[in-house]
Amino acid sequence: MALYKVGKIVNTHGIRGEVRIVPTTDFPAERFKKNQSLVIQAQQGNVTVQIATARQHKQFMLVSFVDMANINDVEQYKECEVFVTDELQQGLPDNEYYYHEIIGLNVIDNATNENLGQVSEIMPLPANDVWVVRARGKEDLFLPFIADVVTDIDLDDGSAKVNLLEEI
Repeated sequence: MALYKVGKIVNTHGIRGEVRIVPTTDFPAERFKKNQSLVIQAQQGNVTVQIATARQHKQFMLVSFVDMANINDVEQYKECEVFVTDELQQGLPDNEYYYHEIIGLNVIDNATNENLGQVSEIMPLPANDVWVVRARGKEDLFLPFIADVVTDIDLDDGSAKVNLLEEI
């Protein structure tokens, strides 16, 4: 069973067992709704919880869990990351991808057919995401995820074809 990170518990909120979660998902309304299951990655191991209540508050989601109605029940989960299982993932429209599908892809230069390295990280920026491509013995390459640069993604083949931008 694969787990996908959807947020991090950064603090408790009040005394009735609510926690503040900073969401790291494009679907916070879906991920943090009543009766949804989450997995908390705690020091003592993974704990599966069911959401009792959830509401948006500033940049946080305030969430309480079934059978955890007291601050003492949730205090131990501060700084823990929260996940969903792969069967709870949303389907995406064509030509849209989850980060975990992109990270690890081999990046191939369209002009030379050279393998430039693998996507090691994705930086979400306001204009567009930027892929960090790591190649052994070379500096990281930063590629904007735009149509002019990333021309093809083949998840079955584990590769992405790109046009490199000309240096100025």
